[in-house]
Amino acid sequence: MISRLYESYRFNILEENLQVSFIQKDLLVQGFVHRSYLNENPAIPVSHNERLEFLGDAVLELVVTEYLYKHYPDKTEGELTSWRAALVNTKMLSSLARDLGFNDYLLLSKGEQKEEGRAREFILADTFEAFTGALYLDQGLQVCKDMMVRTLLPCLSDIIDQKLFQDAKSRLQELAQERLSVTPTYKVIQETGPDHAKRFQVGAYLNGDMIAEGEGFSKQEAEEEAAKRALEVKEWK
Repeated sequence: MISRLYESYRFNILEENLQVSFIQKDLLVQGFVHRSYLNENPAIPVSHNERLEFLGDAVLELVVTEYLYKHYPDKTEGELTSWRAALVNTKMLSSLARDLGFNDYLLLSKGEQKEEGRAREFILADTFEAFTGALYLDQGLQVCKDMMVRTLLPCLSDIIDQKLFQDAKSRLQELAQERLSVTPTYKVIQETGPDHAKRFQVGAYLNGDMIAEGEGFSKQEAEEEAAKRALEVKEWK
């Protein structure tokens, strides 16, 4: 079954593009197995990728932390923490995973295959972490470092140049206090969806007036999106 999945999805092409060759092909395939796929394919002799995701998250944090520590000796812990957070957040990892072609290899249920937008972003980011975990188990830490040097770490220059490490909420508060002498507030407008996949709609307010709205799978994410849109509405760069 695993070999058929490996061959039918042409994982060998992905390996060629990423310049890696897995010894344990089942680990590579497992990295792309979403929980929903098992609901429709219970006979597949491999688990979903959530444990690999857990491991990969830790490997990514170690690799990025070590890189930042060695290459930026004059930066403070706070600055390095902000840069790391910007490198390994959902938006960055999902964008990178899409660029690397991961979307073509996802093993999803028919229902999940139809989902796009933010839901797919989460899946792609989680899959990138799971792939990293699988690569670590199969090839070791140095190969993971080499992979990140080729793929993820080059994104750091844009993060620094464009100050993408500054979250929108902090930026909105800074500019609102500077220009209007007010502090932004946020209010949940609506909650939709089941408990395990709830979506929040949040408004960003200045002086009691709603400036913009944002949505997300958590209040924090929705507030960040609302702040980002408020900055655009106010044309505050």
